[in-house]
Amino acid sequence: MSEPPNFAPRPNDADANAQWGGRFAAGPSAIMQRINASIDVDARLWRQDIRGSLAHAAMLARAGIISAEDERAIAGGLEAIAEEIEAGAFGFAEALEDIHMNIEARLTERIGEAGRRLHTARSRNDQVATDFRLWIRDAIDGLDAQLADTMRALAERAAAHAADPMPGFTHLQTAQPVTFGHHLLAYVEMLSRDRGRLADCRRRLNQSPLGAAALAGTSFPIDPAATAAALGFDGPCANSLDAVSDRDFALEFLAAAAISAVHLSRLAEEIVIWCSAPFRFIALSDAFTTGSSIMPQKRNPDAAELVRAKTGRVTGALVSLLTVMKGLPLAYAKDMQEDKQPVFDAVDAWALSLAAIAGMVRDMTADVARMRAHAGAGFATATDLADWLVRVGRLPFRTAHHVTGRLVALAEASGVELAGLTLEEMQGVAPEITEDVFSALTVDASVASRTSPGGTAPANVARQAARWAALLVAVALLLPLAGCGKRGNPTAPGPPDQVTYPKTYPTR
Repeated sequence: MSEPPNFAPRPNDADANAQWGGRFAAGPSAIMQRINASIDVDARLWRQDIRGSLAHAAMLARAGIISAEDERAIAGGLEAIAEEIEAGAFGFAEALEDIHMNIEARLTERIGEAGRRLHTARSRNDQVATDFRLWIRDAIDGLDAQLADTMRALAERAAAHAADPMPGFTHLQTAQPVTFGHHLLAYVEMLSRDRGRLADCRRRLNQSPLGAAALAGTSFPIDPAATAAALGFDGPCANSLDAVSDRDFALEFLAAAAISAVHLSRLAEEIVIWCSAPFRFIALSDAFTTGSSIMPQKRNPDAAELVRAKTGRVTGALVSLLTVMKGLPLAYAKDMQEDKQPVFDAVDAWALSLAAIAGMVRDMTADVARMRAHAGAGFATATDLADWLVRVGRLPFRTAHHVTGRLVALAEASGVELAGLTLEEMQGVAPEITEDVFSALTVDASVASRTSPGGTAPANVARQAARWAALLVAVALLLPLAGCGKRGNPTAPGPPDQVTYPKTYPTR
């Protein structure tokens, strides 16, 4: 296992165990220190840790638990530490185990005895639970912005292709013509539900664990509602045991992430198929493709393939954390130190996949003539013929279905599409058929006839694309108010032009 980069020794490393108690006379073995430390992962929580500590110190001072002078010193010290970390000048020490003790030790170095008072009336158990909720909440805000941006890209492209037919498939076999715009809007609906799941997750996680201490609460006269309000939570957790020991907020987040990653994977797979030589429905530029080391003609849709693959990392993160939490007795156990790595990894993979999908959707060029040519192949208008027999020929649908099947078999034997049969050939199977039937067998007539709500009729598609465009413009206007993206929240991914992917370790 390689050492984490940019981790500098600190003056008090040798006496690091003094941070967590005087019971131990000797320090841990090198192996124990390595397995016990989490700073190589949870350094990523530094912003949230400082925010939580600032709120905690302010509450302690208001409650008279620490002096106003100590609170001012703590606040100044924490703000200076934040500047050090931002500048890459902070030496993270493995011997200090985690982000909480690294920051607290540095605070004490900077301001002296007042730094030791910060941890009054709290435990690392409620501290990390608070930090983790804050981090996931920040990530949700950024990912929601990215989901909205990806939906916007799809809706814009759908509007441009609202009337362009393409083959619709079931079982990857030609089924009925749809429009390319209609196909793209299906993913807008999926991603909209992904945003809904994130919103639900955010609402449920927005309770503050601060005040639960190790597991039983504290004897100090604290004000958990005040710290909850200061950190933007809806209120404090109602049960101290639950507050420190559960990670269902992280599991729910990963479940939402996994479902969304599967949606992105399905679109990525279709992009791969559409780019392939047998299809050639779309083309991607050099910006989202790569070449071959041996075959000069190749243009590989690697971005789409990697989005498809990263789904495994996101779904794997969910399974990983479910396995960590399975069977843990209340309250806190060290197993839960392994909760953050899968979440961080899933956020990185999901955010990058969203950026890649939005980029490919905006980049791709559709070959509308080729899609139209394929839209009518494979007897794609057979259902339109059956519908015509019901509507005009007055046949029961099952009878019309049977008649259409016989006509398909006749056309297949003759090596033509349905519209290639003569009227006489059709009437030999069904005398009710008239010349008017051919007007129902064109691709344009097929898609135009699907006017039922949610259907592929171009007017429907144009209306839905416009509706989504208007909704997503409104979302974009609201995002700065929600603190999403790089400016409002540096720890959270934002839309593609604002994405900052957090590193596992702060760099110098």
